Amino acid sequence: MKTLDKRKLVQYYKELDRSLFIDGPAGSMADQDSALPIGFGQTISQPSLVLAMTQALDPDSGSSVLEIGTGSGYQTALLAKFSRVVYTIETVPQLHESAKKRLQGLGFSNIEYLCGDGSSGWPEHAPFDRIMVTAAAGTLPKTLIDQLAPGGRMIVPVGPKGMQELTLITRDKKGQVQRKVLEHVVFVEFKGKYGWD
Repeated sequence: MKTLDKRKLVQYYKELDRSLFIDGPAGSMADQDSALPIGFGQTISQPSLVLAMTQALDPDSGSSVLEIGTGSGYQTALLAKFSRVVYTIETVPQLHESAKKRLQGLGFSNIEYLCGDGSSGWPEHAPFDRIMVTAAAGTLPKTLIDQLAPGGRMIVPVGPKGMQELTLITRDKKGQVQRKVLEHVVFVEFKGKYGWD
């Protein structure tokens, strides 16, 4: 059974230069453990939270991962390093293009990119062993849960603007879905069907 080597994850997390994922003046604050703006009303999450979410998702070398919200590509890099393939969706064209260029420049060849509405997931490549949602949904995104494979795990912030519950969704081998709240967080809005409006 494949498992995530959390020691190697922490090592890579410490080595990964966050400033490479932040354009503009905010890049000078890349070493701070705080969320920072990346333009277009979006943010890069604080590094400690990115690490915690990746650990909770628990990808492994055989995992097919769906990521909703590529952003600057920082979370994508961590996922791709420890997964077989990452399918990442970004709704903002400028962020989609810059993240793709950045991640390809870093040598990642196991990432597929899509610019579009992440609320539909990526049915052509479903089911996914792992799903990472990096924006806050007003309600649990059923469309994405439906694309989670038996034995799969999904991390998603759920709740209203200002405070959400970081939620772990698991599907057992029989297809039964369970939900566990990990902590309280604040994320930008999930665009599309599962946003706040």
